[in-house]
Amino acid sequence: MLSTKKECVAMLLAGGQGTRLGVLTQQVAKPAVPFGGKYRIIDFPISNTINSGIDTIGVLTQYQPFELNQYIGNGQPWDLDRLNGGAFVLPPYQKGKSGEWYKGTANAIYQNINFIDRYNPEYVLILSGDHIYKMDYADMLDYHKKNGADCTIAVLNVSIEEASRFGIMNTNDKNEIYEFEEKPKKPKSTKASMGIYIFTWEKLRAYLIRDEEDKNSQNDFGKNIIPMMLADGQKLFAYEFSGYWKDVGTISSLWEANMDVLNPDSGLNLNDRGWKIYARNMAEPPHYVGKNAEIKNSIISEGCNVDGKITNSVIYHGATVEEGAEIKDSIIMPGTLIGKNCRICHAIVGWNAVVGENCVIGAPQTAPVKGEWQIAVVAPECELKKNSVVVEGEMTGGNK
Repeated sequence: MLSTKKECVAMLLAGGQGTRLGVLTQQVAKPAVPFGGKYRIIDFPISNTINSGIDTIGVLTQYQPFELNQYIGNGQPWDLDRLNGGAFVLPPYQKGKSGEWYKGTANAIYQNINFIDRYNPEYVLILSGDHIYKMDYADMLDYHKKNGADCTIAVLNVSIEEASRFGIMNTNDKNEIYEFEEKPKKPKSTKASMGIYIFTWEKLRAYLIRDEEDKNSQNDFGKNIIPMMLADGQKLFAYEFSGYWKDVGTISSLWEANMDVLNPDSGLNLNDRGWKIYARNMAEPPHYVGKNAEIKNSIISEGCNVDGKITNSVIYHGATVEEGAEIKDSIIMPGTLIGKNCRICHAIVGWNAVVGENCVIGAPQTAPVKGEWQIAVVAPECELKKNSVVVEGEMTGGNK
């Protein structure tokens, strides 16, 4: 069936395992991990897409896809349930009776060339499903068109000390990219790739096919497609982004981003009516705050029952915090029970966990160690016996 031509189609890479999140991603893909009291990580790029006026998005899943597929559904919460366009979940392509895993980011798009061709777009927007940020892709697309670019890469200026952790784009005074360096020891620039690309589709299509024919390729945008286009003298430009952006691929960064929700100076405003972040949430009753409760600078989601003391924390829907429990600088995910007189600090407690009475999880910290907070983590659905202790930086309850 033919579809109406679209100017731009978005492709969202959401198949990552997220091994650095440990027990939190043993049963779900990283983009499906809860965030900010009522969201999932994937809500941010999807919401950015529809807010930017792009109404056709392919969500490429692979690792533990069931919950993510169920969560996205027909795209209705993001206004993506449409007759022409909308949200589409795209697992690895099936060939006859067998399927082929996505071998890399470029191969994932290559396997879905037919999906993109259906809409015959002039441009394709490539996104990652594991970043927290708000961004108007329409501005980036205008910049791409203005420069007559073959590829435009969103970049964030980082400190020179941080630059060695990123893929760095070296540019001339017109922001045209002449060199790409992956995690350089001595960076020449501080323009870090955000993993957000806009390609002219006709050009990208040809490079995807060429890359697939190279049996030695890792089929990756950063390692193969971008260097190949630079070597051929194609026009690549850096689009500078100055807003809030965080890769939440580690326990420390996931904790930091949740804490940023509570900090009005962080730049991460989830109450911005001009740029709403949409989510699919189960209906829950209003949260209840008991007579013994004390709550300061925290997010308490619907369906919670709180009778303890909560400071600077994010409490997800359906959680229970019993009398005498104290929670500080922590993240309590959906459906979790925190028993009486627990002490929880600088911690993440996974969804549907049961924490027995008098448990101690984590410890106060004043600064990260070598750039990483030592966050104590309790696995989803874990049952901690009363009086248990989980020390700072420890993970407990996951598969061994």
